Amino acid sequence: MAIADECDAVVVGSGPNGLAAAVILGRAGLRVKVLEAQATIGGGSRTLDLGMVPGMRHDVCAAVHPLAVGSPFFAEFDLPARGVKLLQPGAAYAQPLEGRPAAVAYRSLDRTARELESDGAAWRSFFAPLVENHDAVVAAALGDKRSIPRDVLSLAGIRFGLRVAEQGGPAWNRRFSGEAAPALLTGVAAHTITPMPSLASAGTAVLLGTLAHSAGWPIPEGGSQAIVDALVADLARHGGTIVTDCPITSADQLPKANTYLFDTTPAAIGRIYGRQLPLRYRRLARHFRFGNAASKVEFVLSAPVPWADPRVSAAGTVHVGGTREEMALAEHAIAEGHHAKRPMTLLCQPATIDPTRVGPGGELPLWTYAHVPSGSTVDVTDAITAQIERFAPGFRDVIVTSKCTTAAEMSRHNENYVGGDIAAGAVSMYRMVARPALSMNPYRVPIPGVYLCSASTPPGPGVHGMCGYFAAKRVLRERFGIRQLPKLAPT
Repeated sequence: MAIADECDAVVVGSGPNGLAAAVILGRAGLRVKVLEAQATIGGGSRTLDLGMVPGMRHDVCAAVHPLAVGSPFFAEFDLPARGVKLLQPGAAYAQPLEGRPAAVAYRSLDRTARELESDGAAWRSFFAPLVENHDAVVAAALGDKRSIPRDVLSLAGIRFGLRVAEQGGPAWNRRFSGEAAPALLTGVAAHTITPMPSLASAGTAVLLGTLAHSAGWPIPEGGSQAIVDALVADLARHGGTIVTDCPITSADQLPKANTYLFDTTPAAIGRIYGRQLPLRYRRLARHFRFGNAASKVEFVLSAPVPWADPRVSAAGTVHVGGTREEMALAEHAIAEGHHAKRPMTLLCQPATIDPTRVGPGGELPLWTYAHVPSGSTVDVTDAITAQIERFAPGFRDVIVTSKCTTAAEMSRHNENYVGGDIAAGAVSMYRMVARPALSMNPYRVPIPGVYLCSASTPPGPGVHGMCGYFAAKRVLRERFGIRQLPKLAPT
């Protein structure tokens, strides 16, 4: 099928949300075509050979996937049944601390609490009711923010809200007495790249912390591309097609179809449709607010990171930022437009659990990014190296090579990451609801048959497919009169 051929639905962008929408529409019996600007498919879930070591592949954005095992879309899609091996590291995540033992979150809540010692009971009481009913937590966090799932009104849903309020405001230090537990929770909260405490960062911490002790924080064998490949295979099985190297800059380039779904930002829709859009949506597209950014550094190592606390070596994800106070200070500096002297740094050690990621000479990939102001052109390699060296003396000695992608360059890999904003829009509690605007149907663009299905819509960023799921659900009902969603399980 060529790009000009007529079809039922066109999806622009092949990130997890675009592919989730395409899979649902394809399974509903529609003729679906996906158009991707890049030469490779997957958006924020691609795994590519960056030419650093022959045959070694690196995740260009997302690397660890608690939401891929937690989201309702992927739960029904059933990645393991499709051959995707979701490997669970010995520890979900860790928070190294200077001059003292690290804080480590295991899938076992009891083990985590036991190693947190004085704050163990507080950690257990915080998470135990949520872990026991983690489906309610997921329903509250990954809903469309327009309907109220039954689980949200359950006791677990209410507890989720209360814990978000606690950790998102002035009371965030009252529960814990030591440094380890609050640092461990703050490292997860920092995934939002926002000042802390805030309700948005607290919601992220509570959701991902709950998943760590239930579904886990898995790393796909071979890299994040395995998730994308499973989606692509299912789409092809149901007649869908994908065209790469196909940037869309004008609506005139689009093939004839009943419906168009955009896994892009509102800004991109504004450029594509221009004056065809009502004035208010053109203003929304022009002034859509993006958030602070990430600069990414890929390392190749000759040996594992020499963590001062060897337990950190078992963690798939490491939050490198020190104490809660240090991380909050760094995030506030970013929000003020400054580069933090010790930036909040996230790190993934895929070879800890996945031997397929090891290079031909035993080299190990290390995935990292640091938080920076939007549009930063600063190479953060030295800053990240110094941060890791604080907690892993001798780290510099095991570096074979490295490659930095600055925040300003992130959009070359993914146009949605404007200025390096990997969330495709500012993250705040208001923006999680009014995303991209306060509307009963945030997925519908005010042109007949045009919809937005990216992370710029609820429930927001993450490899969960739910933005595409909710958009596809509305498309089926509003454009095709189909009220029953197709089954997603493998056949």
